[in-house]
Amino acid sequence: MQTLLENAISRLQAKWVIALLVWLTSAAAWAYPDYAVLDDLLVNYVVDGVVDYDGFAADARLGTVLQELADTDTSDLTSDAALKAFYINAYNLLAIDGVLNGESAANRRQRRQFFVKRTREVMGEPLSMQAIEHNLLRPMGDPRIHFAIVCASLSCPRLANRAYRPETLDEQLDAAAREFINDPTRNRFDPRRGRGFVSRLFDWFGADFAGEAGSVQRYISAFVLDPDTERELRRGALEIRFEDYDWSLNGHYARAK
Repeated sequence: MQTLLENAISRLQAKWVIALLVWLTSAAAWAYPDYAVLDDLLVNYVVDGVVDYDGFAADARLGTVLQELADTDTSDLTSDAALKAFYINAYNLLAIDGVLNGESAANRRQRRQFFVKRTREVMGEPLSMQAIEHNLLRPMGDPRIHFAIVCASLSCPRLANRAYRPETLDEQLDAAAREFINDPTRNRFDPRRGRGFVSRLFDWFGADFAGEAGSVQRYISAFVLDPDTERELRRGALEIRFEDYDWSLNGHYARAK
């Protein structure tokens, strides 16, 4: 009798273990944020930073990804890297969503609406692009975020065609900084003449870069590839001039105003 009872208990325990494993597997599959769909959207509709907004507009999965922004809970983001990656992706998605809703950073009169007044639910609360950038990302103290968040404009950094993920975030942000700083359409350096023509981002957010490296020039020097330029920037020897910002749309959208 005791052996039969022990066997019955063992079978019942095994069933509970199997049920628990199934539940844990399902919970992991449902956990937010799931960046697989975002990865697929970006790889299909972003080529060398050029955004196919018509493609995004026609793909119903964008709505699913935007809903995930609202449904994600702080308990799903268990590290600073997870929070940072999430808010970078959220900012970029809000920019895409804004363009698809007929708003524009290219139109000077619409910029306040685009950046400040328009909100979308993110982790259960309405957030604007400005709130994500200035209230959530910048206080994290990592100036590299300025090369990852993309406001749908030509002078912005190129939109990456992969989601930012916590497990690879440092490498992704370093790559974004190197790409932006060494892009001659955004930054040009002439060490022989002692001049640098750089993005207006280094003017607007100069305190962030200087706070990290001591000066804007020293910050740029950590990522620039040309050794002569790196040396002169590290010495603070270049006369820096800030380029005009091109707010034109960073892609193609048939319904863009």
